[in-house]
Amino acid sequence: MHNCVIKKTTTGRDVIKQRIITALIALPLLILCILYSSQGLFAALIFIASALALHEFYRMALPETRRLEASLSVAVGVLCCVGLVYTFNTPFHLLSMVLPCLFLTLVYLFRFQDMQSVSRDLAVSLLGLMYIPLLLSHAALMRALPAGRDWIFLVLLVVMASDTLAYFVGRKFGRHRLYEAVSPKKTIEGSLGGLVGGVVGAMICKFWFFAELSGVDVLFVGIGVGAFSQLGDLVESLLKRSFGVKDSGALIPGHGGILDRLDSLLFAFPVTYYYAVWVIA
Repeated sequence: MHNCVIKKTTTGRDVIKQRIITALIALPLLILCILYSSQGLFAALIFIASALALHEFYRMALPETRRLEASLSVAVGVLCCVGLVYTFNTPFHLLSMVLPCLFLTLVYLFRFQDMQSVSRDLAVSLLGLMYIPLLLSHAALMRALPAGRDWIFLVLLVVMASDTLAYFVGRKFGRHRLYEAVSPKKTIEGSLGGLVGGVVGAMICKFWFFAELSGVDVLFVGIGVGAFSQLGDLVESLLKRSFGVKDSGALIPGHGGILDRLDSLLFAFPVTYYYAVWVIA
């Protein structure tokens, strides 16, 4: 008599159920955190998110033999984030990125192992610093603005509205592939729906809690954040395909890793921050 091993597979319905349960738990916690956390606590949460996202990134991108370099890259990445948030002039801002880059370069210089792959591994370590701490630190910088909470909520709502409308428009009307080599399921129709969704999301913010926004702001922020959130998603898809993985991790049930949830926001936070500082202020 043969032994039978039954493998439990995760169906699409199971994934949707996991996503709904996760959203029902995580969303209220996120809202409460933004509403009631101090600037310092919010910044600390951003630093933790950076560390987790960097850990996922280097686990995808660096070989097992580079565990020490990956750990050091995560540590200096968090220090970069802290420096970018808590330094207040250009020389120190630059120093918070330059010193970690120099440090990692010297680590690879004296631990080069395989001469053929050292340049690639070093480039990946430095890319992680540019990709996650440099971009994500703008969320903490934005929270420190006079209307910081409103701006954070605006980014989240606009990105959510853009993603939602892009999904449903693409599913219903999608015919032409947007960028098949990077993300085969995305369509031009869905992308345009995402831009409309971004404007709708910005309009909801204006009438709900952000009356200071003008009609032009709603249009620019909606389209800008909608577009850059889609670009952020495409960039992470490109990186994951180049690394040969489907998800960055499994930290969030039904959603993959934390980097999979941050990909759109990584590009959305900086563009919104500079719009808030240079145009609204």
